[in-house]
Amino acid sequence: MSITFRATKTDAGRVKADLLAVPVFSGRALGAGAAAVDEALGGTLAGFMEEVGFDGSPGEALAVPAGGRLGAKAVVLLGMGERDQVGLDGVRNAGATLARRASKVQSAATTLVDALPDSLDRAAVAQALAEGVALGSYQFLKYKGDAKASKLARVTVITQGGASVQAGLDRGARVSDAVTWARDAVNEPSAAKSPAALADAIRKLLRGKGVTVKVLDRTQILRERMGGVAGVAQGSDQEPRFVQVTYAPAGARGSIALVGKGVVFDSGGLSIKTAGGMETMKTDMSGAAAVAAAMSVLSDLGVKNKVVAYLPLVENMPSGHAIRPGDVLTIRNGKTVEVLNTDAEGRLILADALSLAYEAKPDAIIDLATLTGACVVALGEKVAGLMGNNDEWITQVRGAADRVGESVWPLPLPQEYRKLLDSEVADVKNVSGGGYGGALTAGLFLKEFTNGVPWAHLDIAGPARASSDDGYVVKGGTGFGVRTLIELVTTFSKPSS
Repeated sequence: MSITFRATKTDAGRVKADLLAVPVFSGRALGAGAAAVDEALGGTLAGFMEEVGFDGSPGEALAVPAGGRLGAKAVVLLGMGERDQVGLDGVRNAGATLARRASKVQSAATTLVDALPDSLDRAAVAQALAEGVALGSYQFLKYKGDAKASKLARVTVITQGGASVQAGLDRGARVSDAVTWARDAVNEPSAAKSPAALADAIRKLLRGKGVTVKVLDRTQILRERMGGVAGVAQGSDQEPRFVQVTYAPAGARGSIALVGKGVVFDSGGLSIKTAGGMETMKTDMSGAAAVAAAMSVLSDLGVKNKVVAYLPLVENMPSGHAIRPGDVLTIRNGKTVEVLNTDAEGRLILADALSLAYEAKPDAIIDLATLTGACVVALGEKVAGLMGNNDEWITQVRGAADRVGESVWPLPLPQEYRKLLDSEVADVKNVSGGGYGGALTAGLFLKEFTNGVPWAHLDIAGPARASSDDGYVVKGGTGFGVRTLIELVTTFSKPSS
């Protein structure tokens, strides 16, 4: 259930809601709306906060008895930390705290937007608040019979910001709906999202969204010379699909290609994973989910650039038909690949997608993929690895990610490591064979299929899935990358070649 957001200038003491949330900064400094609460409660807030040890630290929340003296039925104080240090991600996390505190009521109100420093744009703060509330309230309950869904349906934002704040709230709600779709898709069991079923779900998502969708089946994939996609898929009873989505606004300023890895389940193929290694492999289509979700809001948000998405969808399984170590596949661009490890399958399907993408001569390409465990070793579970062949484009990607609060970190593509991918029988092999630098050699492999077009690669193997709740990030599929992609295509500037 989507949450609706409404901006109002109603006084905090009179607003009608089940729950009123007001900010308190470090040192128990009252934020916007908190003074009205304190006055209605007879000036007792300071003593109450001191008594329970609440000092306004980030993430703290304190319920305060309203006693029928406010328009809201109940009040919660939200700790924000130092006022001049609160950024947009702090707002998102505060929104998530509000959402969890309000999960048992239908309506909430908050003064958070007007509580932040003037240096922060109110529309941006409003968008961050909507994202925090919506994403912090996310639940995947489809297969839980006894779970209780959040009841929160309406959030009133008390502000002097007017139309710009409402626009920010609306944008945040739309972006959050896209992230929610991606999270749902990732959390769905693999048996329920075969390549064909996922392609159908993407088509349904994008219906009426100002884009055109083309879905290729196995016969068409072979006809299009996508040997990587066909090769990875041949071990499964589930046939592959390749989805291409085009958003082409009139008078487009630039063109960007988005590529997303869509392995709906990765057993490792004949190079089979351990039992533990397979437990979360339903998430191996997180890149494709993020790209599809981002495409769903471009028209609504008025993006002025042409964006084309390329989504190879496969299942990687062991069988008598599966590719074997030592087999050679021919990618769409004509390069041959010796497959030495069938568990390095993502790069094989991305190679076809990247080849198809550069043929359209976009200004830039970015791919998202849960590609390597090596990247998780290097950067942990919360930071994506960023690589590419164009420093200007890499800087744009990192800037977009930083602005929306998705953590990425640049990694090199050392040319001296390229020789590790030399094959005895083909143009390139799909793994380096060494024990180190696996994220980098995977990036070097992908680079082989970009033909010099400005290209960036986000290895999201870590942050695509969360092992626990953390602010507005909820355990399970995170939808990482959706917000970065939306910001990136909105603010895109053609990089120098």
